[in-house]
Amino acid sequence: CWFSLIALVSLLSLCWMYICLVTLNDQDEVNFTQLNLWVNWFMVLIIISAVLTSYCVLLLLFALFQVVLREPLNLHWLHKATGPFLQFGAVGAITLLSPFIFKGYHAARSKFFIAAVFVVVCAAVLLCPLYIKNQCLCLIEPSDLPDKPKLIGHRGAPMLAPENTMMSFQRSIACGVTAFETDVQLKDRIPFLMHDHNSGFLRRTTDVEQKFPDKIFNHSSDFTWEELQSLNAGEWFPKTDPFRSVWNLSKEEKNTASNQTIPSLRQLLKLAQENNISVIFDLYSPDKILWLPSTKREYVKKTAPGFIHIYNDSEILKKNNGNYLNVKYSWSLEEIKQQKMDVKVNLWVVNERWLFSLLWCAGASSVTTNSCHLLKDMERPDLVMAPQTYKIIWITVDIASALIMIGICIFH
Repeated sequence: CWFSLIALVSLLSLCWMYICLVTLNDQDEVNFTQLNLWVNWFMVLIIISAVLTSYCVLLLLFALFQVVLREPLNLHWLHKATGPFLQFGAVGAITLLSPFIFKGYHAARSKFFIAAVFVVVCAAVLLCPLYIKNQCLCLIEPSDLPDKPKLIGHRGAPMLAPENTMMSFQRSIACGVTAFETDVQLKDRIPFLMHDHNSGFLRRTTDVEQKFPDKIFNHSSDFTWEELQSLNAGEWFPKTDPFRSVWNLSKEEKNTASNQTIPSLRQLLKLAQENNISVIFDLYSPDKILWLPSTKREYVKKTAPGFIHIYNDSEILKKNNGNYLNVKYSWSLEEIKQQKMDVKVNLWVVNERWLFSLLWCAGASSVTTNSCHLLKDMERPDLVMAPQTYKIIWITVDIASALIMIGICIFH
């Protein structure tokens, strides 16, 4: 279904590009005679059309590769989220193309073929909302809207401060997060906060290469805890501006960010306790550490009944009667909706408002995010619409398009 849709859109965009190029000779007439402006709007149209056509063709090529490899074709969620609006755009495109098609129809010999193709394409575009599921838009009554998903700070608030630093977690508190998400490594029996490990250990977020230029470092065992604490863990942030958000910070905040150090897990737990916030963490360690296999979960439940067990597979969660599921944001929206009321579903990493809106409508319990400061003020999803309202708009647009095309056909 998705492949057919991509192929159809690509074909339409190529046809439109062909029409633009054919009429290129008359661009001056379009620019001045029709618009009465010495502005090259025709070339602007050509550029926009070329960009959209190239994008559609690339999508089609990637889709062909996936079909050849027998991989499932999953469009990016942005396409699914905007599916109804894309349909409105496709209706508009067909309506604009119809005069050229009718003109060519009357001059062609094989009229039946042109008419058949045009009718099939029109039917597919005008009726495709019948196949658009709720995952494409928040088609839901306002009274049925689920509670807003809780926010979990991914390494704190990494758009506002250097990740995995105390400043980052303090900034996330202002967003109203219910949990801190972080990464923990061990040194001298002291757990500390650091995401990068193995060959990337310390290089991205500290000045280790300047402070210890002759030292080999691939994991925490290559340093003492005192050496780790001596590193600057924030100077990189205003310099590299990883999220293009440093301009939001004041001069004082930039100075504070530039002087952050590597915190210990104890420091984070103390901050969490003071603010009644939970902590979720991934544990990284040298290979010498022996890990407890998942088959020993029952032992952990008996020994430490206060531990919350979080699963990343819904089938394993059901077998173990679990209550917490932590999965990537691309997890099926239908799966989220089908989870029992007592199962909490967290999705990571969610940074965009439109994606947060989709997950909100699906009933997600919480999301792990880098942009808690952008999501905290949302009072309702951006893409919400009552099903009846969407149906009225869809039918109105389709009828208007059909009447316009019939009128153009009669005129020709």
